Amino acid sequence: MTENQTVQPKSVRRNRIAAAACFAAALITVSVVGTQSATADGAAPNATHRTAVAATPVAATPVPAAQPAAAAVAASGLGSADLVQSEDYFQQGLNPVGATVSLTGRQGLSACSGEETMRDLTKGNATAYASVTWTFDTDGLLIESAASAPTGTAADAWEKQLVTLVQACQNEPAGHWHYGAAHTLTVTGGTAHWYPSYNGDGTVSGAAAVLRSGTRVAIVELTGRPTDATSHVEGIVTAALNRLRS
Repeated sequence: MTENQTVQPKSVRRNRIAAAACFAAALITVSVVGTQSATADGAAPNATHRTAVAATPVAATPVPAAQPAAAAVAASGLGSADLVQSEDYFQQGLNPVGATVSLTGRQGLSACSGEETMRDLTKGNATAYASVTWTFDTDGLLIESAASAPTGTAADAWEKQLVTLVQACQNEPAGHWHYGAAHTLTVTGGTAHWYPSYNGDGTVSGAAAVLRSGTRVAIVELTGRPTDATSHVEGIVTAALNRLRS
C-alpha cells in the first residue's frame, strides 16, 4: 500500500456497503458532473455510492435506461462513453435503473479504499478522470472510476496501487467480508484482474476488478449482490475493459 492511500477500518467499509445498497435503490435520476458542460445522450441514471467527497451536480435530466450513459467527455478524450454502459448489463441479464456520471475523480474507489478517490490515488496528476455509479432493479451497485495517465510509467504505478488496494482485503478473519482469489482476463490492448467478493457467511456478493489499457486505468466494483454468477461478472468486466480501450 502506498503512502498516499488511507484505508478505513474494515467495519466502516462493510457498513458503507450495506448503507449504500439500501440508499441507492430509491434514486432514478442522472447527473453529469465536471468542470465543463456535458450532454446526456441517453442513460438511465442515478445514485451516490458512498460518502466520499461529493461533487455538486451541474445537470440532472431523467432519460430512458435502455440507452448508453451520458456522453460526458473530458479534454483528453476520456469520458463516460469509455465506461460500462447500460447495454452491457442487459447482455448479462441485469436491468440498470440509474447512473450518476462524474469527471472529477472524486468517486470512492471501492469498499476496501475507505474514503480514497482516484484523484487521491493519482495525486491529481491524471490528464482526465471519469466515473459512474449504476443502480439496478435488484439490490446492488456498480461503481467504476477511471483515470488517464500522462505516461505509461504513471499508468503502471497506478495499476499496481489499485491491485494492492484490492488485495489488502483478501486476507480477513473468518466470518468477515473479503475479496477472493484473483482472476485474469485479457482483450486486445487491455488486461483486467478481478476478484469475487464474499460476505462473512461465504456467500458471493459481487466482485472488484482492476483494469488497464494503454495509459488508462480503472477500478470496477459490484456490491450488494446484483449478480453472483461468475459468467455475468466476467461479462461485465470484459465489457468495461473493451469500453476503456475505445
